[in-house]
Amino acid sequence: MENSILLQSLTVEQLQQLVSTSVRTGIQELQKELQSKDNSEELMTREETCLFLKIDSSTLWAWTNKGKVKAYGIGARRYYKRSELLQCLTLLKK
Repeated sequence: MENSILLQSLTVEQLQQLVSTSVRTGIQELQKELQSKDNSEELMTREETCLFLKIDSSTLWAWTNKGKVKAYGIGARRYYKRSELLQCLTLLKK
């Protein structure tokens, strides 16, 4: 019973306020976490990049050679920054 909470002395309004504050704090923390992930310089492998963009590896190779996306490499390995991939996406006009 160390972690138990007694609600007998709380009014309905106090309980609503407590729940509301807790939920609001949780949502704000989640928003901060999601924003920090979007702005991160996370490196993705070729396979991860293909899955992320839902394209074939030959398409990724062609886009890299044409300069549409930037690749970073160490030896024979290639990496792509998630933030740069998102910046490469363009809005199509109808």
